[in-house]
Amino acid sequence: MKAKFLILLSLPALAACASTTATTRPGLPAIAASPLNSVAGLDIVMGKTASQLTRLFGDPQLDISEPPARKLQFASGACILDAYLYPPEDGGVQRVTHIDARRSDGAAVDRVSCVNALRLR
Repeated sequence: MKAKFLILLSLPALAACASTTATTRPGLPAIAASPLNSVAGLDIVMGKTASQLTRLFGDPQLDISEPPARKLQFASGACILDAYLYPPEDGGVQRVTHIDARRSDGAAVDRVSCVNALRLR
């Protein structure tokens, strides 16, 4: 019982150690450099506009707009790629900030392999 009390008592102190500074607006992923942007093979997708993606992969199978976000879905027999676009913090054209890749049965697929498969169709 005493251990539980001590744990509960220490929670406010631990919470005070957490950083409270935010550099982006809530709900809008940053487009700045991230590990996702630096992965070889994804640089042709990350940070691109919807028109650039369409030139690269053709017309999307799905185009869903929920301001400020937009989701474009591209598919081939090999995989399904979902590209999520958001406007930059300072405004402007929506750009890809995140991608997901999967097979038609929902199993995860390597994102780089999916991008390459979609480019080859």
